[in-house]
Amino acid sequence: MKEIFEGKLLTVPNALSALRLCMVPLFLWIYLGLNEPLWAAGLLVLSGLTDTIDGIIARKCNQVSNLGKALDPFADKVTQIAVVICLSIRYPRLWVVSGTLIAKELFAITTSLMAIHSTGVVVGADWHGKITTTLMYITMIAHLIFPKIPDSISVTLTVICTSMILLSGVLYGIRNIRSIRTGKEEEPTES
Repeated sequence: MKEIFEGKLLTVPNALSALRLCMVPLFLWIYLGLNEPLWAAGLLVLSGLTDTIDGIIARKCNQVSNLGKALDPFADKVTQIAVVICLSIRYPRLWVVSGTLIAKELFAITTSLMAIHSTGVVVGADWHGKITTTLMYITMIAHLIFPKIPDSISVTLTVICTSMILLSGVLYGIRNIRSIRTGKEEEPTES
């Protein structure tokens, strides 16, 4: 676990990831407390933009860190799980997405920590993780912006999103288990 906290800690990308974590309770208050789905959607878009910006800054300004490799996806997953659970209250079919996402993340976190312990290296996201995150944001924002979203669109988004979560979970599992078995890091594959 100490590998995560080695190297650069105080960077702009890490601050943006921490900011995203702080946006989660604000989202919950806006969506559940104030019942303002459009404001909640705007906050979610802002959260997504900070996710994109922190990745660009990390690479362009040489601020990639092990903490950032762990904190960025953690902020993504906390955001996604919180938002999709909130949406599942109004759109029960999204419980499929919520359950699949939670199961995938528990599996991915467990195998990732074992891989870090085995290799001493924190590996970033793969292409399928980035696609899954994009599909999650599309699904969540569509349900926020269109409270009376047609069933056909909601079902289609749910099926596509759930399928990608499952595929990503399998591919991360394969990568992490290989790293655990070989003791060597498996580099993320870029799209």
